[in-house]
Parts: sequence; C-alpha cells; structure tokens
Amino acid sequence: MNNIVETVNSFLEKYRIKSSGKKILLGFSGGYDSLCLLNILKELKVPVAAIHLNHNWRGEESKKDAEYCREFCEKNNIEFYIETLPDNIPKTETAAREARYKFFKKCAEKFNSDYFFTAHNADDNAETVLYRIIKGTGLSGLSAIQEKRGIFYRPLLSVSRSEIEQYCMDNNLQPNIDSSNENIKYKRNLIRQKILPLCENINPKCKDALNSLSEIAAQENELLQEYINNKKTEIGNSTKKFLKASTAVQNRIIYEIFVNNNIDYNKTSILRIKNFVIENAGSKSGKKCTITKNIFMFVNEKYFEVISRQELSKKEISIKKEGDFEIDGYIFSIKKCSKLPSKFPNDIDYTAYVELPEVNFTLRTRRDGDIIRPLGTDGTQKLKKYLTNKKIPKHIKDEMLFLCRGNEVLWAIGTGISSTIKVETKPTHVLKLVKKEG
Repeated sequence: MNNIVETVNSFLEKYRIKSSGKKILLGFSGGYDSLCLLNILKELKVPVAAIHLNHNWRGEESKKDAEYCREFCEKNNIEFYIETLPDNIPKTETAAREARYKFFKKCAEKFNSDYFFTAHNADDNAETVLYRIIKGTGLSGLSAIQEKRGIFYRPLLSVSRSEIEQYCMDNNLQPNIDSSNENIKYKRNLIRQKILPLCENINPKCKDALNSLSEIAAQENELLQEYINNKKTEIGNSTKKFLKASTAVQNRIIYEIFVNNNIDYNKTSILRIKNFVIENAGSKSGKKCTITKNIFMFVNEKYFEVISRQELSKKEISIKKEGDFEIDGYIFSIKKCSKLPSKFPNDIDYTAYVELPEVNFTLRTRRDGDIIRPLGTDGTQKLKKYLTNKKIPKHIKDEMLFLCRGNEVLWAIGTGISSTIKVETKPTHVLKLVKKEG
C-alpha cells in the first residue's frame, strides 16, 4: 500500500469513519490535491460523493473545470454534485471561502453526512502559518489548519504537495490546473510563489519548521482552551464577571465569538468589540454594536450577548382548542385547569393560570397597534410602552411571542398576563411555553 494511501486509511480508522457506514463528501476541484484524495477513497472502497462549487469567476474556464470534475466522476462511477455560486458574491478570497463552507454545510445536510473532507496538505498549512505571522496572530492562529473541526476532516494535512503530485503521476491522474493559482494578486499565491522560496534560502526546511510550530501551538492551545472553557462557564454572559476577568480571558472570549460565527478577525476587531462591552457595561437599557452586517453585540449592566439579525418571520398560529402547538422551535400548550397549584413552578414567567371565557386566540410576534391591559392598572397601554417600561431590549421584543385576540395582547409571554384573563374566581386553563427538545 502506497504511503499516502496508508496515511488516509489510518486517518479513516482513527476517526472510525469506515465503520460508521456514512458517505464521505469531498470538496472536489479537480486539482492535484482533491484528485489524489478522491482516487484514494475510491481505491479504499469507501462510499464517497464529490462536491463541486463553481465560483464562476473565470467564465468558460470555470465551466471547463466543472465539466472536468463531472467527467472524471462519471468515468469512475463516483457520485457527483455541483452548484454555481451566485453572481452577487464578492470576488475575494474571504468571500469565496465563506461561500464554500456554507455550501459544504448545506451539502452535509442534503446527504445526511457527518464527514466532509477537504484536501488541504502540509504545504497549505505551512503557508497559512506564515501568512498569519505576517498579518499578526496569537496562539490559536499559529495552530493554523486543524485536522478536524466539526464535520470537516483533512486527511492529507501531514502529506507534502510534492508527494501528492508524485502520487498523481504514478497513478496516471491528469489534474485540472486552475490558472488563478498562478495569480500573485491573491495573497496566498504570493506567499507560495515568492515569499516562502525566499524563506527557504535561509532555512531549506522552512516548511517543516512552520508545520512544527503549528503542531506545538495546537498542543499548547488545547491546554489553554481547557482553562478558557472553565472561565467561560464561570463568567457566562454576566457583564460584571466579564469586567473582572483578566485582559487575556476577555480577549479570548471575544475571539471565540468571531471564530464560532465564522467571522474574519484581527487584533483591531477583537479589541473594538471588547472595548465596546467594557465601555457600555453600565448601560441600563443596553447598547448594540455591529460586528458584521447581520451579527451584533448587545450589552447592558447585567449581561452581554451576540445577536443575529434574521428577517423577522411573521410567526403566527391560530389556537381554537386545547392542546399542544408548535411554533418556531417552541411548544405552546393550553390545558383545562380548575384550581391553582399549592406551589407555583420555577418557570412561572412561562406558565400562566388564567380564566378564559373561550379558546380562540392567535399566538404571534408583536405588531404595530398592539395594546395590553397590564395587571394592577386601569385601562389599556400600548404594547410598545409596556415592554419599554419592563426594560425589554429591542432585539428580544422582536422575537417574543404574544397570545392575542385581535390587537389585544392577553399574555406577553415571559413578561406578564393581561387583566382581561386574570383569575377572578377560579382558573379555567393553564398556559405554558417551553423550548422544543432536540
């Protein structure tokens, strides 16, 4: 068995991928790396599908790349799936990478696979380490490309580019050459073609040294991560506890927000968000800061959190009988009940004992013109004012669910019921909202 084949086979056994019976998905461009890996997986007789994203940046050449990949898979009886990137995606390395990984995750769901392989090799890792050193990085950045992260696996990470090219020659594999790999306007190509060769004049084994640095950094970062995880558990999303944490812990918490949301970052962007949290930690109503177009940091005197701007779906269901109703990841239940409990539940904000003349409501998000009759007050109040008085942040207001009859809110779930349905004599129903499991 060829050395590279042995490396891949050992990788499959290490992560028990063969025994899982699940199909492996492979990002397939037709270049040396992915062609080598696809052929090895075929040789090892594991179920695999080749996944190709046509970036469509090079017109006819991009179409030829896609056709090459399709023909290779048809000839070798390998399942092939392709999509074309929309024209509105910016033509940058960062945008391309983000689009690829978004597409890859979508494919993993489509094929019900837990294993998405990419063909990054040892040279890619060395180039990444050097690139990050030049840009400025910390211990996590020096760890560079990880062998496994989530559903993504990289079996060739210990294999050099020259070994991969030799395997292709030995097995009569003719790769598809992407002309953009020669264009040094792309920073990674500049590092590969110009900067690394200069470094090798100083140390001929520069790539090995960079990969060794990456391995050491990954090991030490793993140790640091254990400490950080304990600190994150201790701090939670408490603003006060965040302020008391060391600068290093604060930076790391903010850094992980960027990483976990797949947002490009640098020292400046991390410091900007950290300083925003610190400077607005005394805000009673809360402040919001943009991280990306759709992701924000919210902070007030009690807590800080990352929020996403999602197009607010007009969540709405009609309720005309007792039972359980699912809405947006929650289960709303309405059941008959003739007496109050001797002890109220801990989740009383999400449970309500009420007196209803009939069951005929709408469960939905808020709308302009909504009103409520707050307990302990006379008359009605605009829902907007009611929520403001309760100091509910805007992004939470937008996601809250309300039990309504027309424009009257009978229960602002998590906040309070209307006097319209309060128990005067004895309850008729118990209402409850819980997060759907799974």
